[in-house]
Formats: sequence, C-alpha cells, structure tokens
Amino acid sequence: MSEIQSDTLTFKEAFEKADTLGRTALLLASWFFTGLMPKAPGTFGTLAAIPLAIAVNYLGTIYGAFSLVIFISVAVLTSGLSRKLIGREDPPEIVIDEAAGLSVTLFLLPLSWFSLSLGFLLFRLFDIFKPFPIRRLEKIKGGIGIVLDDLLAGVYANLVLRLVLLSSAG
Repeated sequence: MSEIQSDTLTFKEAFEKADTLGRTALLLASWFFTGLMPKAPGTFGTLAAIPLAIAVNYLGTIYGAFSLVIFISVAVLTSGLSRKLIGREDPPEIVIDEAAGLSVTLFLLPLSWFSLSLGFLLFRLFDIFKPFPIRRLEKIKGGIGIVLDDLLAGVYANLVLRLVLLSSAG
C-alpha cells in the first residue's frame, strides 16, 4: 500500500511518491486529472462527470442504483487514500465527489439538454453555497466527509430539478 505522508505534498509530488494503488487512487480521486485545473477544479470535475451520470441514468433503477452505490464507495475510498497521500484534509484536486454528486443529481430523471444543464447548475450552486446541513457534513473527517456533502448537494439538486421538470410538464 502507498506510504502515508504526514507532510503536505503537491498533487504531483504525491503522485510521484505513490505506489500503483496510490496512483490509481489519485487518478480516480482527481477524476482523471480534471481536478488539476488551476481555476474551478470542482466545476471541471463536474463537467467531466456528465458522461458517467448519463451512463448511470441509462442503466435503469436497479442497475443504476447498484452502480451508484459502488461508485460512491470507490469515491469514499479513493478520496480518503488521496487525502492521506497529499497530506491535506480536503484537497481541491479531489473532485470524484463532484462526479458522485452530479450522478445523484441526475439519477432517474429524464435527460435532455435542459435537464443536464439545469442539473449541472443546481448541483454546483448547492455544492458551492452549501445550505443547511450540507456545510456541517464537511466537518466529518476522511473520505466520507469529502464525499458526503456533495451527495447531499446532489439530493437537493435532484429534488429541485424534479420540481422544475414537473412544473414545466404540467
């Protein structure tokens, strides 16, 4: 297993020092390096997660829910390991939590350019502004704390998007 660093490293330093498991965790946690964007890494991570969210949605209820649970578990594990490798509690390079949150946002909703765009926007707003109790979830340590606030932001965004789609259909 990757050696855990007690000091703070840049992402690149952590990646260079990590073994295969650590590098895989960093690759996934940065959502294939989109978290390395110098500005708005969370937004770029969310954009890069759109194909995943679409794929999960097309799997249907049972397979989609199963794949979402597996993906969330992977997000928690890779976020936790990457956090330890980098040596910071919630490094901005970790954006797999945004991928999980967007997948929750769009789960079991009819997909169109409108729903994708509004779902993306709503998720980013809830993730950035963190209405109650999302901000409190950030205090939880480890990978679960990194991912949990984005999952709740995704639930909020999903519910608001459902209301918008319902009201526009009627």
